[in-house]
Amino acid sequence: MSARWGAARGTAGARILGIGAYRPARLVDNHALSARIDSSDEWIRKRSGIESRRFAGPDETVVSMAGEAAVKALAQAGVTPDRVDAVLVASMSHLEQVPPAAPRVAGLIGARGAGAMDVGAACAGFCYVLALGDALIRAGTAEHVVAVGAEKMSDLVSPDDRSTAFLFGDGAGAVVLGPDARPRIGPAVWGAEGERHRLIAYDRSWLAAREEPEPWPVLRLAGPEVFRWAVNTVPRIAQRALDAAGLAAGDLAAFIPHQANSRIVDTAARELGLPPHVVIARDVVTSANTSAASIPLAMDALGTRGELPSGGKALLVGFGAGLTYAAQVVELP
Repeated sequence: MSARWGAARGTAGARILGIGAYRPARLVDNHALSARIDSSDEWIRKRSGIESRRFAGPDETVVSMAGEAAVKALAQAGVTPDRVDAVLVASMSHLEQVPPAAPRVAGLIGARGAGAMDVGAACAGFCYVLALGDALIRAGTAEHVVAVGAEKMSDLVSPDDRSTAFLFGDGAGAVVLGPDARPRIGPAVWGAEGERHRLIAYDRSWLAAREEPEPWPVLRLAGPEVFRWAVNTVPRIAQRALDAAGLAAGDLAAFIPHQANSRIVDTAARELGLPPHVVIARDVVTSANTSAASIPLAMDALGTRGELPSGGKALLVGFGAGLTYAAQVVELP
């Protein structure tokens, strides 16, 4: 007699039930950084569009910030922690590879027994965990998934590096996903260009740091090359995500790309031909680049201001180190 595999009972679709965010209390404007990098507020604003960012304190970690954002998302969703089947955490700044962040976040929020996994797709990470959560629910492996992007980028960047010190900030954003009778999260369009990984990378390895502790490894990026890659890649994968969802730019209520740089956001919006009614996320102005946290933080900010209509469709696009990228259309809660 041949063995038979049991089949998980899936669902037709998944949707976002709730959104939550955590922003550190410490607000750092450009003037506080410019002296150390021989710069000015005007230069930083012109180059990036950034006016300020949040830096986490010593007691604020990737895990603690992720937990705070997840608790808020669960409250908005009306889902209790015991009903969470999986916790997915995207981060490039969790410095403790062992233990991973996700199991600890699951413990913090009371989702004991839930599956938990870290995803290291850098600034595209939130789109990745969103796609994975959607797939888990559709397959019947999970009913409710917490998907988080959390970063403490201030741990990775040298305050004296003129090319990176002003670009990054800290924070966390989360969503709760649950089943639905129809798909409310569009197909993920993703990929990577690993042959170009050195464009955004640490300046030395942790093995080297073990032998010679100083200097501490810090994040470096080839700014002009990364900018050119992003302004070419973002509109292309954004359009592919629209096509995969069977939508046009005019069907959107919001465009929420990774908040890396205002010029990249503006270029992508222009290339996509977004009509005036589409709300464009510009959280980068006051949050800077928060890597995997930037999309859910921007989504939460727009929602808090009442700029996201319930049931409207938002185009999400993540891109960054790796080089990784991902995009999908989601229906807003």
